[in-house]
Amino acid sequence: MTDQRPQTETAQRIIVLDVVGLETKHIDAGLAPNIAAFLEGHPTAPLTPPFPAVTLSSQTTLATGQSPATHGDVSNGEYNRTDDSVAFWERDRADRTRLWDAASSDTGLTTGALFFQHLIGTAADVAVTPSPIEDENNNLLEMDCWTNPDGFYETLEEEYGHFPLHNYWGPTANEQSSEWILSAARESITRHDPDLLWVYLPHLDYDAQRHGPDSSEMQDAVGVIDELVGEFLEWLRDSHRWDETAVNVVSEYGFHAVDTPVFPNRALREAGLLSIEKGREGGEVVDIPGSAAFAMVDHQVAHVYTDDDVTGNARDVLGALDGVETVVTDTAKESYGVSHPNSGDLVLVPEQDAWFQYYWWADDADAPYYARDMDIHEKPGYDPCALFFGDDGLISLDATKISGSHGRVDAPGFYGIGGPAAPTVEFDEIDAQTVAPTIADLLGITSDLSMTFEGNSILE
Repeated sequence: MTDQRPQTETAQRIIVLDVVGLETKHIDAGLAPNIAAFLEGHPTAPLTPPFPAVTLSSQTTLATGQSPATHGDVSNGEYNRTDDSVAFWERDRADRTRLWDAASSDTGLTTGALFFQHLIGTAADVAVTPSPIEDENNNLLEMDCWTNPDGFYETLEEEYGHFPLHNYWGPTANEQSSEWILSAARESITRHDPDLLWVYLPHLDYDAQRHGPDSSEMQDAVGVIDELVGEFLEWLRDSHRWDETAVNVVSEYGFHAVDTPVFPNRALREAGLLSIEKGREGGEVVDIPGSAAFAMVDHQVAHVYTDDDVTGNARDVLGALDGVETVVTDTAKESYGVSHPNSGDLVLVPEQDAWFQYYWWADDADAPYYARDMDIHEKPGYDPCALFFGDDGLISLDATKISGSHGRVDAPGFYGIGGPAAPTVEFDEIDAQTVAPTIADLLGITSDLSMTFEGNSILE
């Protein structure tokens, strides 16, 4: 590192734009001219994500400066070993203290976080996260968001309409969700003036999975998010605190082009290790408590939970599957950064062109009732097929449609710092654990925080 600015210089306001799916190659190819122009002359580098490079694992690592082995978010799902159940997207933040929580509680700074996972109950002074009102069958009754302060969503709704949940995930997911979130970011700054505001912009994720990371559709999507970010930065330049602002542009991970869906639960079923029962609305559902082994899949990682006496058998069965590169056992989990009780007894890593789907049925006529629906709560695995309309249901069951995936650490994201208060330090690469301590250093609050970082600030 060279040309480091004095440690006494700090930024009085930090904006973090998490443009998930943005990669250095997009900047280099001229696909994001607004972001490139904003960061010109400032430090940028590929960002190495944690393993697995999936949403929750990456977000928690970025915001805590800790690895999944420490914070425990080893997937977007959580396996409860006590009752043998799986829940995706439903975990509360528990004792995972993110930077905005600690900065608000420990330093008195005003903080905000928009649309990161598991924000309900956060200490951030400004927060917005989807919290739709649903019936007992998880059918949407009314769109709503949980916010700090109370009533902030009503303010946003009056100005911009309801948050477009159906453009946030599913077959109609598109840039409208990112556009609404950036509008909420402007309102957050105008009304509450946070010293730290962390904003998640999702929509590149969609076209990378649908069409692949090198597709023309993905290139077009990069141009769209670049235009939206450019408009936001232009607005930010006119804000009254611009001269004391540093903007962090971060991407959680990059993508691999994929053409090989892998079905570990089908293999476990064929080996007699996974049990099936009739679903309440027809079809076959997995009997997790009655199964000797079950794979909780999430993009390019699968956590396999086994009874002790079948772990070796499951390892042999799954290791023989086409598309599986590595079966990580207990002795190797530490090197992958997932040596945590939440991890599976086995952890599967696919080849670059492969990904894991949760299906356990061989005939689509036997698919459970929720497989063709948008029911993210019932599915015991992440389902990218929800990005496509189905022929005989809301969403597709054709796993061959997926053209992009993530989870391996060899598809880096992106990190750059721009704005009047950006540091002059240079770096060639950056680890996800470095982001939180760097932001804390930029704000000059590191010694006041009650949280411990495993990564080191780039200013050290």
